[in-house]
Amino acid sequence: MLVHEVMSTVVLTIGPAHTLRRAAALMSARHVGAAVVHDPDAGGIGILTERDVLVSVGRGQDPDTEHAHAHTTTDVVFAAPTWTVEEAAGAMTHGGFRHLIVLDGGEPAGIVSVRDIIRCWAPARPRHNAPAVTA
Repeated sequence: MLVHEVMSTVVLTIGPAHTLRRAAALMSARHVGAAVVHDPDAGGIGILTERDVLVSVGRGQDPDTEHAHAHTTTDVVFAAPTWTVEEAAGAMTHGGFRHLIVLDGGEPAGIVSVRDIIRCWAPARPRHNAPAVTA
């Protein structure tokens, strides 16, 4: 199976000046775990993930004053739509991350996540009412 068959084509793109609160609100509204950060002044394309926002808030930083550029990963590994799902999973495992921006012709065409890969490998199962887990 190829990356383009499992990737999400909902690509949220934000600018480096977005606050973390605004970025989180946009990610939440679109039900995505990462945003592509387009910053031509800093080398082009980076990624901001829900984990980046969580780490910042956990450190006590103010999401209304912290900006995406300060939390964006710019040393990004990109996938091609023609990669196999195994290649994408290997890149994620090797790099220790959960999202890959998929570039097609140098432009973001989608994002593939660990969840996307699991969905294609795990057979669909009926949902059961599992007991609630609380922290």
